[in-house]
Amino acid sequence: MCGIVGCILKNNDKNVAPILFDCISKLEYRGYDSIGLATYDGDIHIKKDKGKIDEVNQKLDLPDMPGNFGIAHVRWATHGDPSKLNAHPQIDEKMQIAVVHNGIIENNSKLKADLIAEGHTFKSDTDTEVIPHLIEKYMNEGFDLEHALRKTIELLDGAYAIAAISSKEPDKIVATRKDSPLIVGLGDDGYYLASDSPAILKYANNIIYPEKGEIVILDKNGVVVHDEFDNPINKEIDTIDWTPEMAEKEGYDHFMIKEINEQADAVKRTLTQKDNIQKIIDELDDLSRICFVACGTSYHASLTGKYLLESLAGIPTDVILASEFKFSAKTLDENTLVIFISQSGETADSLKALDVANKTSKTLGIVNVAGSSITRRAHYVIQTQAGPEIGVAATKTYVSQLSAIYLFAALLSDNQELLDELNKVPDYIDDVLKEIDLIKSMSERYNYAKDFFYLGRGYSYPTALEGALKLKEISYIHGEGYAAGELKHGPLALIDEGIPVVVVIPPGDSHKKTMSNLEEVKSRGARVLAFGSEDDDELDEKATEVFKINSEVSEIIAPLVYIVPLQLLSYYITVEKGFDPDKPRNLAKCVTVE
Repeated sequence: MCGIVGCILKNNDKNVAPILFDCISKLEYRGYDSIGLATYDGDIHIKKDKGKIDEVNQKLDLPDMPGNFGIAHVRWATHGDPSKLNAHPQIDEKMQIAVVHNGIIENNSKLKADLIAEGHTFKSDTDTEVIPHLIEKYMNEGFDLEHALRKTIELLDGAYAIAAISSKEPDKIVATRKDSPLIVGLGDDGYYLASDSPAILKYANNIIYPEKGEIVILDKNGVVVHDEFDNPINKEIDTIDWTPEMAEKEGYDHFMIKEINEQADAVKRTLTQKDNIQKIIDELDDLSRICFVACGTSYHASLTGKYLLESLAGIPTDVILASEFKFSAKTLDENTLVIFISQSGETADSLKALDVANKTSKTLGIVNVAGSSITRRAHYVIQTQAGPEIGVAATKTYVSQLSAIYLFAALLSDNQELLDELNKVPDYIDDVLKEIDLIKSMSERYNYAKDFFYLGRGYSYPTALEGALKLKEISYIHGEGYAAGELKHGPLALIDEGIPVVVVIPPGDSHKKTMSNLEEVKSRGARVLAFGSEDDDELDEKATEVFKINSEVSEIIAPLVYIVPLQLLSYYITVEKGFDPDKPRNLAKCVTVE
């Protein structure tokens, strides 16, 4: 889940460090326990330390480094504590080779032991440090940098995206990948490597996507890609239509609140995928089962998809956590559609499951990032239109995923009424966003809590789960979501005086029973925060706090609208507690390790 960047400028007289720093700053959502840069101007220069980017930069002045090419890294620790020694770039003993790496080298212990036996000395606790030592070994045997990297990856088990420079071969960056994301950018002033496109949007939007085992060589004259047999490849060049401004805060205090406010537009853009989705459905014959595979927030979107597809299309639908997929893989067949949902399209568990599913079943990816691994490996793709999402806690990508799922379900079941309702969702979201001050005041009253509970029935159950996840991942308050009918089967024992309980209660078939559950927690001293219809007068009498939503928002489309005030509640509670909602501890945006 680390982020890597590389850049070589066409102009020999221009320093690359300011550009590397700018690019790697755009990837801080991928890891923020340490940062480091390596540049070259006759010697390799390295600045790195533990801490967030701004903290380290204040100490080291990272943009002030010589040289017109280099590499950079932000770290999310897997092997070794956050420290200066464990920060990347990692180097060989003679400081002739510098490497940045995203992923995990699973056999690093054996490789390290073998290298130590050969006389190599290690300084860090990272798995990455074996890479520069291996490259050094093979360069000492007469291999050039490209082929030393090739020899090195032949020994590596695990996932990786690697970029390396060497003082023995100046004016060159080499890179490769396996199961970790890596893109190549072709700019007017230079050539770029990055883990994700927001890093380089300002400098390049023409993108090449290297595949597993390919070696990329950047120099000031261009980019060359070799396949695993050393043959040059003419790679297709894609153009990203995201603008650099889309990856900036644009006056907001945090990316998260900016992205919450962008959700109406994200839904509008995703709804434009109707024709593409209809084409996919037209090609899908004899579906007897649908299986969603996802993680985290995407898993909650998938649960909503299960309710929709089973109730509207009558197709049995399962939802499986990607990390648990191997236990269900043998139940797949040619009449099963397996839908993979991922913001990044690079989630390691999902990619592994996708490769298995492709052997027996039709596969569909619902993904936000164009050109990502899932988009290249699934049989069909629905591209959500959220734009770049920088905040670690998913918001606009969640409603975009839901929008794509709703379109798919409505078209599959030929439900024109639902299609008409979906077109009204952006306005309903905008209505919620006009009432932000109500959520702010609510957050001031409940940021004291150590526990929160979220309840919902039917379509609102996944919304309760997602609301609880948002709270705990950024505010560090323990939050649990439950199907409201399950209260009596255990969770009710946890309800005590003063505990906030969020009840998601739109109008519809589940309203009456959910109201009974509201009464159950209220009678045990809970403070009930109800999110319901503006014409639900009963809520005013029974709940402690009420947030009212347009009465035209039906139970079936409520997940697209009712999640928005829950996101806002989590955001403002987090801000009240003094935490940074964009950078929650121990978490990163893209989970590229299993």
